[in-house]
Amino acid sequence: MVSTLSGGPRVEGIVEPTIMWSDACDLGDLARLHKGHETYADSLTLGAGWSDRWTATWRFGRTPVTCSVRNLAEVEAFRSQPVRRFTWRTGQWHRPGLEYLVSTDRHHGFESFEEELLLLMADFAADLVEALAQPFRLECLTSAGVVKHTPDYLLLTESGPWLIDVRPAARIRPEDEVKFAASAEAALAAGWNYSVVTGWRQHIVSIVDTLSAGRRDLADQLGLDEQLLRAAASGPLPFGELVEHCSYPAIARAHALHLLWHRRLGVDMSAPLADSSLVRLAADTRRCGGEP
Repeated sequence: MVSTLSGGPRVEGIVEPTIMWSDACDLGDLARLHKGHETYADSLTLGAGWSDRWTATWRFGRTPVTCSVRNLAEVEAFRSQPVRRFTWRTGQWHRPGLEYLVSTDRHHGFESFEEELLLLMADFAADLVEALAQPFRLECLTSAGVVKHTPDYLLLTESGPWLIDVRPAARIRPEDEVKFAASAEAALAAGWNYSVVTGWRQHIVSIVDTLSAGRRDLADQLGLDEQLLRAAASGPLPFGELVEHCSYPAIARAHALHLLWHRRLGVDMSAPLADSSLVRLAADTRRCGGEP
């Protein structure tokens, strides 16, 4: 059995719920997760002692360190560096870059637009502590021989490590499925979650991108945060109506985005963000008595 991001698999063709509150969702709720690799587990050589024979190579400075998969969870991942360098050159097809994350207060590398989106979503919904790009090179045994694979990210979160590969569904080939199946087994042996993210549920990218405008620190000299929280405490309100309860509605819009990003407010993510979108006091705030 292969573990996945919490929230269960999200694949194309599945009927999605009519409402999803941003303050209560996690990365698994937002993502479309690929499960096809599970059927390729038979291609792996998983006899007695397999986790001692499979290896993972990390980088610490200029020194590569190789360990068995059995000891994968004992590695001090925080100290590691990407095992493969990011490259920038004229004419390349993929688009690498750096994404700033509020969770870590620094920039993280990505190799494609899809990976950049993963970092943004993880910053918003994954209780992120650290994001490690290309954390290690896995060397495993399959029925076809030795296979090597470098997973895209290891996300260290409050709920535990999540090993993730990012690949659009149309670009997944049979040889990729074997590598994903191997990564899933390695993650399971380490007590980690594993998933292949192929995309995002409808409306999610535009909503989270909009909310990210309010992710940085925001001075509140007019007391608008408190006004928004008190208005939302009376029950879910349309976004446009919520900001009208404030003394400066135009400025309150920016503060509402800030509170939504930081999950002190929640918005319905099942439809595009608009003035008609329902906004509520976040679940954690309600449990604390509704105090700002």
